[in-house]
Amino acid sequence: MKILHIITSLYAGGAQIMLYKLLANNDRMRLDSTVISLMDSAEMGEKIESLGVDVHSLGMKRGTVSLKKILYLTQLIRKINPDLIQTWMYHSDLLGSLAALLAAVRVPVIWGIHHSNLDPQYNDPTTLKVAKLCAHISRFMPARIISCSQAAKETHRQIGYYQEKMVVIPNGFDLCEFHPDQEAREVVRENLHINSETILIGMMARFDPQKDHKNFIQAASILLQEHQNVEFVLCGSGMDQQNAALMEWIREVDIEPKVHLLGHRKDVSRILAALDIATLSSCGEAFPLVVGEAMACGIPCVVTDVGDSALLVGDTGIIVPPQNPLALAEGWSMLIDAGAEYRKKTGNDARARISSTFDIADIAVRYGEVYKEALYGPLTDPWPCE
Repeated sequence: MKILHIITSLYAGGAQIMLYKLLANNDRMRLDSTVISLMDSAEMGEKIESLGVDVHSLGMKRGTVSLKKILYLTQLIRKINPDLIQTWMYHSDLLGSLAALLAAVRVPVIWGIHHSNLDPQYNDPTTLKVAKLCAHISRFMPARIISCSQAAKETHRQIGYYQEKMVVIPNGFDLCEFHPDQEAREVVRENLHINSETILIGMMARFDPQKDHKNFIQAASILLQEHQNVEFVLCGSGMDQQNAALMEWIREVDIEPKVHLLGHRKDVSRILAALDIATLSSCGEAFPLVVGEAMACGIPCVVTDVGDSALLVGDTGIIVPPQNPLALAEGWSMLIDAGAEYRKKTGNDARARISSTFDIADIAVRYGEVYKEALYGPLTDPWPCE
C-alpha cells in the first residue's frame, strides 16, 4: 500500500513526532510511505529521511497560502500516485484535500486532528477559521477523520465535524527509546550540579500560551515554601534565559537559583529519566506525548486535567485542575511526602500502563486498520491479497 502523508510543518511538535513514530513502525513490506511538508522540512524532516522515507518540502510561509505551491502539491500527488492520503493538522487537511481533488487521483483522504482547545485566547485566528472551514466540508471530503484523543473528538464534534467519520487513535510510545535509565539520571544530574537527594521536577514543553508555564512557575514558588530540597527543569523551544517573559515570571517569585532552563534538547529521554516527578501545567492539550514518554521512563506524573491527560495517566499519577498553581503544588507535595519507594512503584505502574495500552507498535496497527477499511471496507483478513 502506497501512503502519502501531508503535514503542515515538520517542526518538532506532537503531530510531527507521532508521524515519525508511525513511520518508524511501518511494516515496510506493506506500507510504502512518502511525506510532504507544506512548510519546511526542519528537524523532524531529517529524522524521517533517516528512516529511508522520501520527504518533500513546499516552503510555504506561515500565515500565507500560495496558489503556485498548491499547484505544485497537486503535481506531486499525481507523480507519487498514492493509494491513500493521510493529512495531519488543519491546514494540511484542507489543502491536502483540495490538492487531491485537483489532482483527480480519486483515493481516500484521511484527516488527522491533534488539537483540542479552540479557545480564541490561545489560538491564531487563521487556524480557527481553517478548523471551522474543515468542519463544514468534513461530511464530504475525508474518508475518515482520526482524532488523537476523545477530548479532541468532542471539541470538533461541537464545531460541526461529521461525527460518523471520526475515530479515536491515541498517540503511542516507544518503550525502547523511553525507559528507566540510572546512568542517564546520574549524568544529567551531575551536569546540572544536582545531587542525588534533591527532588527534581520537570516539564518538557515549548513556550506556548497553552502550556501555561506561568502556572508552573507560580506552583514552584508555592512548593518551595514547604519543600526546600527541590529543583526544577524546563526544556523546550523558548525555555531559556533569552525568554524575557519567562525570566520575568521566575524573578517575580524569586526562584531563579532553583530553575534550570535547558532550551530545546534532543536527549529528552535522558532528561526525563533524571526526574523524580514529571509534570504538565497546560490549560489546553489533546493527548500529551511528553506525559506518556515520562511514564514510559518510569517517572510518576502530576498533570492538569486537560484533553486526554487523565485518561493517559489513569491511576498511576495525580490529576489537578488547570490554571490552579496551588493545586499543582499540592500534587507535587503529595508525591514528595509519599517517599521515594512510593514514587518508584507509581513510576513502574505508569510504565506498565504505557506498555499495555499505548505501545507504539499496537497504535501503528490501529492506523493500518483504518487505512485498510478506507480502501477496502471492513475485512476479516489482516491484509487483502496483492
